[in-house]
Amino acid sequence: MSDITVATTGGTVRGSTHDGVRRFLSIPYAAPPRGSGRFAAPGPHPGWSGIRDATRPGPTAPQPNRGGFATLDMSPFFGPGWVRGEEFLTVNVWSPHAADGRPVMVFVHGGGFISGSTRSPLADGTAFARDDVVLVTLNYRLGITGFLDVAGAPRNRGLLDVIAALRWVRDNIEAFGGDPGNVTLFGQSAGATLVAALLATAEATGLFRRAIVQSGNGLGAFSPDQAAVVTRAAAAALGVEPTAAGFSAVPDERLVEIMPGLTGLDLRTAGEFDPLVGLTPFDVVLERQPAESDLAEVDLLVGSTAEEGNLYLAPQGSLAASTAADVRELAARVHRDPDALIAAYRAQRPGAGHGELRSAILGDAMFTVGGRRLAEAHGNAHVYEFGWRSSAVDGQLGAAHSVELPFVFDLLDLPVLRGPQALLGAGEPPAALAKEMHGAWVSFAATGDPGWPRFGTGNRLRRFDAVSENTTARDLSMW
Repeated sequence: MSDITVATTGGTVRGSTHDGVRRFLSIPYAAPPRGSGRFAAPGPHPGWSGIRDATRPGPTAPQPNRGGFATLDMSPFFGPGWVRGEEFLTVNVWSPHAADGRPVMVFVHGGGFISGSTRSPLADGTAFARDDVVLVTLNYRLGITGFLDVAGAPRNRGLLDVIAALRWVRDNIEAFGGDPGNVTLFGQSAGATLVAALLATAEATGLFRRAIVQSGNGLGAFSPDQAAVVTRAAAAALGVEPTAAGFSAVPDERLVEIMPGLTGLDLRTAGEFDPLVGLTPFDVVLERQPAESDLAEVDLLVGSTAEEGNLYLAPQGSLAASTAADVRELAARVHRDPDALIAAYRAQRPGAGHGELRSAILGDAMFTVGGRRLAEAHGNAHVYEFGWRSSAVDGQLGAAHSVELPFVFDLLDLPVLRGPQALLGAGEPPAALAKEMHGAWVSFAATGDPGWPRFGTGNRLRRFDAVSENTTARDLSMW
């Protein structure tokens, strides 16, 4: 392993080189959000003199410890949680040795808008750099400082952080061997919903050429009225006025402390369902949903897993314990005619148990329907479905939310992902599938073509499974 230095607009950074891959960690792209600045738009970093060490991971955004997945170990997804330090608006960069003009991919992590970071083991960019891509990951503000809709503060500050990071990429990535004119923005879960929002955000125009939405939701934003419910609840929990001044007086520790208590708020209004079904109280806040807006003219790849909802039911024992009443209650939370919705799912899945129906409705409501609508609104997208089933949680996890990430990043050999309670289960996951899926993402970043027809050609999508194939998309007309 050896060191290497690169000059950026903020100053020179020293990274490391190992097996032909250069790695730079925790490079600031914006000023630290201190005090009242936590509720302001990101500002420029003042820079540094000398050479900044970029060989070690840095702080992460303030966030609570993320539990709720019972018997399943999701620590590789969330990373170490809150690692204290003000300077957390940073990027990590992986690049091929002696790279020049390579495709660039910028990854936005998930975590329900309340957790996650660049320190997640599942966001390691080594395989992308090995395959001639410059890979960038980024931290952004989370929870109250990132997404609470507060009077006197700009809306969607976490989203503004992502835009600031993209501007850093535009201005600096050539020094790392990347092509600033060929940037693919991709994200998973909450990160994918942010990518969907950026497709409809004028300030992001020209900052990326392609986009990938992995288990995101083009109909997943809160309306201002829904966001106001969360703001009032947070202000009441803290005993402050629901304004930027009120929240700015509260230290990060206290803001983080109350966040779990906000989960489960009923955000349904007379005309709107909660797109996140009460699983998280934070979200991007928009007047119009991305799938109902004018979208950027970029290449687009959209998809989801075949059993998204299993993550929220199987580890907790709720998949096997689900009842007809549970299915009916969920359907009523997400659809104006719950009985018709349940009948449509029963027709598609004859013989399915209550748990399977509940999982299917939950996954479609949170991810698949909004992703499909985004692809249709774009009009020229590629669509995929990930169907390989993990054996974790006594074989119940299946093709759940997040199971595709080790395949996209080609990280099947990570020990923390293997075992009966780990994301990939105790069996041997198919390395050929990881090679195929990772390769499709690399191809898309380089050329805009992942290797299968666009969705508009007969509603065709790519199903990634033990034996992958192009197939016709499942009918979602009941939505």
